[in-house]
Amino acid sequence: MKTVFTSVVLVLTLTFISLSWSEEATYRRHIKPLFDAKCIGCHGQDAAPEYYAFKEEKDMWLSKGQGMRMDTYSHLVFYTAWPDTGALMRRLDDGKTTGKAGNMYQYLGSTEEERQQNLKLFKDWVGNWTLKRWKDITKEELDGIKVKY
Repeated sequence: MKTVFTSVVLVLTLTFISLSWSEEATYRRHIKPLFDAKCIGCHGQDAAPEYYAFKEEKDMWLSKGQGMRMDTYSHLVFYTAWPDTGALMRRLDDGKTTGKAGNMYQYLGSTEEERQQNLKLFKDWVGNWTLKRWKDITKEELDGIKVKY
């Protein structure tokens, strides 16, 4: 009887784990909570300017430790797919393929394990993790960007 119970528990556990692994990353369920925990202090509505206002006075905003506003789905798509294609990825990337981590990678967690886990979540959400800019990306590569709401 104990063997049957153990087998049932094992099957249920494996089923739950496989469902968790196969769950598609979405902005609402996965990215927004992570963003709110790690990024909102410098990139939220109350702290950060819109993209063009940031660009006009970049040095001033950086001296205050502020980045561009990214606290909504639309803002993150702006920095992922278009018009600032790949910007989010370039800043969050761990540098394993380029040799240099993005300037925001360090804020994804307090340990390398946590940073890698959170980076994987962003990569799963984005789909085609590209460091390319709009002028360099192909239509096929752009089509690979998922960013599900």
